Amino acid sequence: MEARGPLAVLKTRIGRLLPLLAVLGPGLIATAADNDPGGITTYSVVGAQFGYSFLWVILLVTLALAITQEMGARAGIATGKGLASLIRERFGVRWTAFALLATLFANLGTTVMEFAGIAAGLELFGLTRYISIPVAALLIFFLVTRGNYKRVERIFLVFSVIYLSYIASGLLAQPDWGAALQGALIPSFQFDNSDFIIAFIATVGTTITPWGQFFIQSYVVDKHISPERLNHERADIYIGSLFMGVVAAFIIIACAATLFVSGQEVSEAQDAALALGPLAGRFAQVLFGLGLLNAGLLSAAILPMSSAYILCEGFGFEAGIDRSISEARWFYGLLAFFIIFGGGVVLLNVSLVTVALFSQTVNAILLTPILIFLLKLTNNEEIMDKYANGPIFKFIAGATIVSLILLSILLIATTFVP
Repeated sequence: MEARGPLAVLKTRIGRLLPLLAVLGPGLIATAADNDPGGITTYSVVGAQFGYSFLWVILLVTLALAITQEMGARAGIATGKGLASLIRERFGVRWTAFALLATLFANLGTTVMEFAGIAAGLELFGLTRYISIPVAALLIFFLVTRGNYKRVERIFLVFSVIYLSYIASGLLAQPDWGAALQGALIPSFQFDNSDFIIAFIATVGTTITPWGQFFIQSYVVDKHISPERLNHERADIYIGSLFMGVVAAFIIIACAATLFVSGQEVSEAQDAALALGPLAGRFAQVLFGLGLLNAGLLSAAILPMSSAYILCEGFGFEAGIDRSISEARWFYGLLAFFIIFGGGVVLLNVSLVTVALFSQTVNAILLTPILIFLLKLTNNEEIMDKYANGPIFKFIAGATIVSLILLSILLIATTFVP
């Protein structure tokens, strides 16, 4: 056998990575967008209020996200159709109308929160929202409508990488790594503390979202990923989910090492960034604020895209960022509407707490049927052929979905019952 030199070995290894690099994007982008301003706020609050004790929850959330996103991506690859299209075909117009209407209202509220994150991130650097929001809205619309698919995806991937600033913030906070490891490996639950229960549900609910399920499936369809690339797309999703979990953990670690130790309470991610300055240094504060701005920009681009995908698929309109405006008028019109609405509400100084409560509750209500639809579709061999869920995956996915459904019901109960 001919011995191969180091260069040949390197080329072989790079060649094995090329298929993964070709499909890299949907999983990483979708899971990164789950760490939106609402998620960052939640992680900041639980870190400041409960210290490192919530890190074990992030492990569960990461696993649940990976499972549900993989199911959606696999359904898109196997059928070549988005989730809204499959729901319309298999469950009828009424269920589709319910899913679309609920998603429309929930995504409107969530999009407002994404633009609020942009405003908060830039206000930390002294720029008023009356300048930052119009500029950001125009930039996002121009990005999606004027760039081709590959260019848009590359920009989204760059936004995803900027989340590393939160890891840097956590390291600069000089945490107690022993306490952090204990919080990650030893579960603890305060059954007699309603604030803990609500925070627990919010931590799960801010990551596993209905729009995320629609988005990942539409995205892999729009990218034309073939069944032969399924394993590579799975790797993309698992890497993205792990990345999301690490970023979320470091947000909690940064706030636990500073705000929890000093006894400071926060209600928004912007408060956490401001408080980090005196405790962990100006650089940590800047990095935290940069991460918040990045999260807002990425999510403010993806949420309107997801909403446009969902509604166009449900009604049978052409959709996709590789299509021209003349080919997909409804898609781009809906995209513009969601961007204008989200930015406009922030400029009107509407109570964002009310908006956040509304969107989170509707998302929780919608999550239950969407996950049931997803499980039934991916269990169906007639639809999925050989890509249907196997016995072990049926059990794991079923248990995960039942747990998420129970948490959603509990969230609704705690929202309306004191």
